[in-house]
Amino acid sequence: MDSFYSIHGLKRLEGTVTISGAKNAAVAIIPAAILAGEPCVLENLPNIADVESLRDILRGLGAGVDMTEGGCMRIDPSTINTHDATSNEVSSMRASYYLLGAMLGAYGEIELALPGGCVIGPRPIDQHIKGMRALGAKIYTDESRNVIRAQATKLKGAEIFFDVVSVGATINVMLAAARAEGTTVLQNVAKEPHVVDVANFLNMMGASVRGAGTDVIRIQGRKKLHGCSYSIIPDQIETGTYMIAAAATRGDVVIKNVIPTHMEAISAKLMESGARVIEGDDGRDFYLRVTMNDRPRAVSFRTMVYPGFPTDLQQPMMAYLTTAGGTSVITENIFEKRFNHVKELRKLGASISISKRVARVKGVEALRGADICASDLRAGAALIVAGLMAGGETRVHNIGYIDRGYEYLDSKFRAIGADILRVDEEE
Repeated sequence: MDSFYSIHGLKRLEGTVTISGAKNAAVAIIPAAILAGEPCVLENLPNIADVESLRDILRGLGAGVDMTEGGCMRIDPSTINTHDATSNEVSSMRASYYLLGAMLGAYGEIELALPGGCVIGPRPIDQHIKGMRALGAKIYTDESRNVIRAQATKLKGAEIFFDVVSVGATINVMLAAARAEGTTVLQNVAKEPHVVDVANFLNMMGASVRGAGTDVIRIQGRKKLHGCSYSIIPDQIETGTYMIAAAATRGDVVIKNVIPTHMEAISAKLMESGARVIEGDDGRDFYLRVTMNDRPRAVSFRTMVYPGFPTDLQQPMMAYLTTAGGTSVITENIFEKRFNHVKELRKLGASISISKRVARVKGVEALRGADICASDLRAGAALIVAGLMAGGETRVHNIGYIDRGYEYLDSKFRAIGADILRVDEEE
């Protein structure tokens, strides 16, 4: 059954919203629990489709997985009885590739369906494979079945320099190296907050991972890890989405359960556009308050690896800038096809021109509602932001993409004043 979001825009967002656990950390930490060989309890998991998919994938491998209210998951990997991860659910999910490092580290073997996920340009796993081979794994590709088979009698530490900075490859090789013999040194690594969160989780299981968040990560392999309890960090991208939405509706929103240092690139650009971003501490959590009273000024930015402006917030930020005064120039340096949302923004009246990886956004006075379709997760978030800005009704379709990464999106927005409703087509 297809569903869509019906949004009546031009409502000023006001109030408080609480951020959920980080999707990008959760989808790596759930497979990482395989390495423990004992039960792990994960807290602050977001209630999103990707977490549900990983739950089902682990159960398909034989693991015991129980979920409770409040974002808590208990994983018992000791009952895993197959190394075959080639189901449709595996192939449809990008982050399923973390099973490669986790299963190689724990069992020395896996047959894995090549991952899918959002269509935002080529995202090869060649750096993942390079890292596993450096650790001693033999990897075979079966193109007729679109699967890879990896085997290793014994993983051994190695020095590995990534040809490009890759979050996925950094985490995946880190997982395998945690159980390898000897020391592994990873260079030219990603520094994103969820890389650090995965490293912290591994260390809670008894691993020795040092340097996460810097250019070099050193891992002293352990023969055995153990179970633990761990709470996922707040979601950097969800935080940024609500920050942008607050400014886009000329609102006043307090965003709780955040890590302000993770948001510095976004905060800087919002302030450059004329918004106020205030950092605070209520005694329990850090929060950010975003207020905006006037038409935003045009700003330009380039997406970069952390701590630069994140590619996952390029699309929502572009939606915000469609009504800015002047012309904003946005350069997408990470993914080739991350402008798929532009044609949908144009249906709302946006004036955007594209040349290769550069978008020029000429601010218009106002957007108007229309029927539009999400092409990927963050494009969907951008269309939600645009719908909140537009006069009349906007209907956002293909919201299955949005379900993959945002917990209770409609109810959270309604709580701060948005007129947004999830509608089933049959209704």
